[in-house]
Amino acid sequence: MSGRHLKLLFKAHREGDDLTFRRVALEIIAEEEAKQHVQLARELRRLLASGGPAVGDWVPLPAPPRDGDNNFDLMTVTVPKRLLGSLVLPSETQERLRGLVAEVARWPDLDRHAIPRRQRVLLYGPPGCGKSTTAAALAAELGYPLATVRLDAVVSSLLGETASNLRRAFDFAQSNAVVLLLDEFDVFGRERGDPNDHGELRRIVNAVLQMMGSFQGPSLIVAATNHADDLDPASWRRFDEVLALPPPDVDQVEAMLRRTLGKAANPHLDLTLRARKLVGLPHAAAESVAWEAKRQSVLAGSKHVTARQLDEAISVATARRWT
Repeated sequence: MSGRHLKLLFKAHREGDDLTFRRVALEIIAEEEAKQHVQLARELRRLLASGGPAVGDWVPLPAPPRDGDNNFDLMTVTVPKRLLGSLVLPSETQERLRGLVAEVARWPDLDRHAIPRRQRVLLYGPPGCGKSTTAAALAAELGYPLATVRLDAVVSSLLGETASNLRRAFDFAQSNAVVLLLDEFDVFGRERGDPNDHGELRRIVNAVLQMMGSFQGPSLIVAATNHADDLDPASWRRFDEVLALPPPDVDQVEAMLRRTLGKAANPHLDLTLRARKLVGLPHAAAESVAWEAKRQSVLAGSKHVTARQLDEAISVATARRWT
């Protein structure tokens, strides 16, 4: 840890600046990981996650911008608590996300060397595979509020108002350090050759691509879509990091079942066998199965989830539609 880190930590503590404190702490953790001090970095990350008040407990959240026509809030601003370590993702994806978190704290260094930041991220994959949850975890790791753009408020029937609302959202991200989540991004970035376009769609896509391309604020921009094939080809070039979030494989499903069931899991349950029945379904399905089995166990007054309860929950999950 350098003298610069110490000064910044003391200054953040004196001023009650939890955001800066977390950013500096994450930078220190990244340096320790680079030095292969894995155990120390893991312990520091655990302490940072569990110690002290979270952002938003005593730091006032910025008020979201409003729609110029109906005066609706254009986004919801929240304080996520779930960290990346709680997500079951492919190891390579976890590494890319952790690298991104560590890099945000070093943006000033990249700027000094005229190296482009990784500031615009696209997450794509089927519904229920953790795109919004991943964006929230990025915000929690960074100590930033999560600003989720409200599609119903941003999209306006008035000509030109949708692009103006998007500009207000990007201006908000320019003025506040947040993770700006553009969920259902295909609504804004749909291919401009769409035969149903009457001109307004083209204007919206052009506007959002320009805003993303020129953005240099303190925020991380995360777009998420279930329909990657519908995106305009020019959209892909605007992103600095593109991550696919596919349905979990059998090992990931088993890990999710084991983690969510926790102590309620009967030690004699064959979770691998059950996980195979859920392969091909999204993460949300595995979580739903575990919670339903635990719910039935509690209602039955059982200490552990039984095989019958788990199998019934799997039958319900596999019979319903997830996409």
